[in-house]
Amino acid sequence: MRVPAYPWRVSIPSLDDLHAMGAVQQPTYVDQSARDAAVQTLRKMPPLVFAGECDALRGRLADVAQGKAFLLQGGDCAETFEGVTAENVRNKLRVLLSMAVVLTYAASVPVVKVGRLAGQYAKPRSSDTETRDGVTLPAYRGDAVNGFDFTPEARAHDPHRLVDVYNASAATLNLARAFTTGGYADLRQMHAWNTDFVKNSPVGERYERIGADIDRALAFMDAIGVDPDEFHTVDFFSSHEALILEYEHALTRIDSRTQLPYDVSSHFVWIGERTRQLDGAHVELLSRIANPIGVKLGPTSTADDAIALYEKLNPERTPGKVTFITRFGAGKIREGLPNLVEKVTAAGIEVAWVCDPMHGNTFETSNGYKTREFDDVIDEVRGFFEVHRSLGTWPGGVHVELTGDDVTECVGGGAKLSAEDLTHRYETLCDPRLNRAQSLELAFLVAEMLSGH
Repeated sequence: MRVPAYPWRVSIPSLDDLHAMGAVQQPTYVDQSARDAAVQTLRKMPPLVFAGECDALRGRLADVAQGKAFLLQGGDCAETFEGVTAENVRNKLRVLLSMAVVLTYAASVPVVKVGRLAGQYAKPRSSDTETRDGVTLPAYRGDAVNGFDFTPEARAHDPHRLVDVYNASAATLNLARAFTTGGYADLRQMHAWNTDFVKNSPVGERYERIGADIDRALAFMDAIGVDPDEFHTVDFFSSHEALILEYEHALTRIDSRTQLPYDVSSHFVWIGERTRQLDGAHVELLSRIANPIGVKLGPTSTADDAIALYEKLNPERTPGKVTFITRFGAGKIREGLPNLVEKVTAAGIEVAWVCDPMHGNTFETSNGYKTREFDDVIDEVRGFFEVHRSLGTWPGGVHVELTGDDVTECVGGGAKLSAEDLTHRYETLCDPRLNRAQSLELAFLVAEMLSGH
């Protein structure tokens, strides 16, 4: 596995230096001694992931950039401490693995599986405050920063929560590794994953047909004595937005093998639409680490922005180092994406292009729920594929907010959820997620696009 060779970049800016750059979307900690104590505690904690695992993922993402693989990245909008249960983690893994099986089988392409989990506890917000009934309090910025309850105590920014994030992420990764290597991810378990779903969904019938085909293929393999490890375990990687500098900085360590810095909070970290300033603290910190890195690019992104960000984050042009995650919205992707892809490609940059069809398609219903229309999500993915096909470039993946539970947060889909249905199981604390049925429906539709049907 090729390791980036940039010894001059081993030095990491101090936290104070990063904050002096005008870091945006950061917590406001009143007690600096408490903040320093939390950071020092984190600096002593063992790595959550290993540098070699990050290198392996970077190699897989190089395959994505070269059109040899497809990235499936998904999970919660914002994880919660309360959600760190075996059932919750298993359900998220189940839907992601099921989607990956559909994509792999129907499109005959390797699928790189990355979860938005074990670290996705902080969210950028458009406003620092929230007002209810004449009372104004700090906005909820995710469990990493403050609590969701609308009280002064809960909404205070508490640095000790960063230690809680570490512990919750460690528990989540423990569970994920156990499930993906301990037999749960065995292909022969595919029917058991979704027995209830198959009975009640039109998409479930299609899923069952794929499962039956795979069963026949596995039976043939058994008959001729072939039983590779890949049938029993899966490689699964973690990711989150690198938002809170105290957390990411404290978990950036020098790898003993290579003497290079890695952010050991996650295999893959990304820079959000609100924090991708070229001269900003987030880009500066992530430009120093060897992990694979994502950058969210929205309608305001120019090709010059994208090229400059790539050169800053990956001046050595290490394959698989940078992934561009586009989030235009269904109404803007066909107009905005072509120029971006054309100019980046013309600059000789080989990058993985991934579609986030969620964040550009959010609206509020008449009954006050933040939601997304499933047809808009699909239309943005379809536009993403159309643009890449027209330019001869590879549509490299999808980045989706989803849950393994049967929530009602996005309208539409096979079940034709309406605004009235949102009142039943609307459970997200931030943005609306696709439920299990909608996620699998998305997988089938993306598989059709991949296979050119």
